[in-house]
Amino acid sequence: MEKRANLFVCVLLTTLVLAVLITCSKAGELKGTFDDNFSKSCPETHFKTSEDGQIWYLSLDKQAGCGFMTRQRYRYGWFSMKLKLVGGDSAGVVTAYYMCSENAAGPERDELDIEFLGNRTGQPYLLQTNIYKNGTGNREMRHVLWFDPTEDFHTYSILWNTHQIVFFVDQVPIRVFKNANYTNNFFPSEKPMYLFSSIWNADDWATRGGVEKTDWKKAPFVSSYKEFNVDACQWEDPYPACVATTADNWWDQYKAWHLSEDQKLDYAWVQRNLVIYDYCKDTQRFPKLPEECWLSPWA
Repeated sequence: MEKRANLFVCVLLTTLVLAVLITCSKAGELKGTFDDNFSKSCPETHFKTSEDGQIWYLSLDKQAGCGFMTRQRYRYGWFSMKLKLVGGDSAGVVTAYYMCSENAAGPERDELDIEFLGNRTGQPYLLQTNIYKNGTGNREMRHVLWFDPTEDFHTYSILWNTHQIVFFVDQVPIRVFKNANYTNNFFPSEKPMYLFSSIWNADDWATRGGVEKTDWKKAPFVSSYKEFNVDACQWEDPYPACVATTADNWWDQYKAWHLSEDQKLDYAWVQRNLVIYDYCKDTQRFPKLPEECWLSPWA
């Protein structure tokens, strides 16, 4: 109970701070219809919307999954979406929410991943993040969440600027990846990215390393989305000066280069209680740890 109470206080403080930043930035939902802002890749039967068009439903069955991507590419900014994940027995099912520099998983891509790994009924979802630079990843972290992500919508966000990449869940920073001019040059910065989301079958690896298979008798599996918010640098070829979606690019100013004091408290709690895998601690896999593992997340 004490841990939950402490987290509630930290979440409240961070939410207030971040709400002020977002309000000041005038960030808002995209205007227009879904089709104005996104292109989808799936049979029409696997994509539905609410009557008002504000909630989007992606489904997976044995025949097909579903995905969508922004029509616009971005380089740096704030990207946020509310998701409600597949309920019940979701073993083998992955809901992905990520940014990628190519509209297919090309060999030279940059990528910022959030993947939700389904599980057997009653077992917790795992949230996996990863970062790719020029086609190389292997920077996985896995977290459990402090809530059931299938019961209601929760907000998942990515802050990407010249100094850091931060993954947020309900405004709580769960992962920080700093840009420290590594000699290995491992910080995605040059390539603009689309934002994607998809639901797909990954029962060869997603649940207990592929031991738990997708139970197709439970299909269709449905993930729900709403309220995509973006405040970012829009990319237009050839390489442009930053064309921000608002007049104030708060996401690449000093306050966004580091975690705030309240965010540091939240982040420390997450590291102590919710991380179940961190590549920076996997010395069997990496006898020599990657260079960025030695840098403090709030440096």
